[in-house]
Amino acid sequence: MEFTLKTIINTTPKEVYDAWLNSESHSKMTGGEAEVTDDVGARFTAWDGYIEGTNLELEPNKRIVQSWRTSEFEENDEDSTIEILLNEVDGKTELTLIHTQLSEDGEQYINGWKEHYFEPMKAFFNAK
Repeated sequence: MEFTLKTIINTTPKEVYDAWLNSESHSKMTGGEAEVTDDVGARFTAWDGYIEGTNLELEPNKRIVQSWRTSEFEENDEDSTIEILLNEVDGKTELTLIHTQLSEDGEQYINGWKEHYFEPMKAFFNAK
């Protein structure tokens, strides 16, 4: 199962990229504790340990690819993959999230991304 989501964030791609890969900023913009880094191959956790994964590919200010799983995944489930594309549009960021390799019940994560990432991110960057 896979899906693609898009949203507009009122800031630059560089700001979104830097915040996504910085523990303090990621925690502030989502409201859940995160331990992240901008090193390829590094492990990360987000949302108080609910999410974990590895940075697979990083193109500064343009693209983030991570393996991704939650504590709800079965132990024998493969990691899913997220790809985040950041494009500047009229001084804002068009964020495209492509989430692949999910199990059949992966649709639940569509609302999760919207409620626990996109909405708090918009509020975080609008407050800056």
